[in-house]
Amino acid sequence: MLSPISAFGAASLAFTFVLGCGAADSTRRAASGGSSSANPNAAPAATPVAALSTQTPTDSISARADRGRIQGNADAKLWIIEASDFQCPYCKTWHDSAYGQVIRDYVKTGKTRMAYLNFPLSQHKNAMPAAEAAMCASAQDKFWPMHDTLFTSQQQWEALPNPIASFDSMAAHLSADMPAWRECVAKHLTRPLIDADYSRSQAAGVKSTPSFFIGDQQLAGVDPYNYFRQIVEAQLAKVGAGGGAGARR
Repeated sequence: MLSPISAFGAASLAFTFVLGCGAADSTRRAASGGSSSANPNAAPAATPVAALSTQTPTDSISARADRGRIQGNADAKLWIIEASDFQCPYCKTWHDSAYGQVIRDYVKTGKTRMAYLNFPLSQHKNAMPAAEAAMCASAQDKFWPMHDTLFTSQQQWEALPNPIASFDSMAAHLSADMPAWRECVAKHLTRPLIDADYSRSQAAGVKSTPSFFIGDQQLAGVDPYNYFRQIVEAQLAKVGAGGGAGARR
């Protein structure tokens, strides 16, 4: 099974820039890479094209966290991948206005798979702790509930000097295994995977959040859902997966 980090890559992609959280800090620490190679198992336009050089962590926690941030039909031909920052207000806007519709129209219908890539910007001081909280929850298959909770409560934790107690409360509310989650957060066990996310996203041309990879198309910013849906429908047609969500709205 291809994960978003193992399938993710770069190509000549179409961009549309609207509103998003600022340009990526080129000095931010990211994971180092090895040699570049294409993934021979990646179907054209069905996964985010060719693999990049940054190596994916292979420890058990990283592997579980990687799998946990994927949702949708394993047989779907089309990926929707979001590169996002939990503290970015524009990412929250997209989550609140469009994410639920994407899940309803494309993920729950089995037409697409969706994955989340971490792109915590250095100007958001609580973005990295939030990413670690989410990925440690992902190691327990609770990424998406934590993802939703972090975005809906963003204004409550974004300015806190130390948001960990708030994240701890969220994880407990989601019935996480708290000793395991706390150890994961305290020891930064998912940081290598987050750094790998950031490095690959940056290499693929991500400069702001939210950014999206939909088949062989890349979008950046908070676009109206109607436009987002048009891109998804075009990509579904391209991979021969069918569409039609727009007809139901």
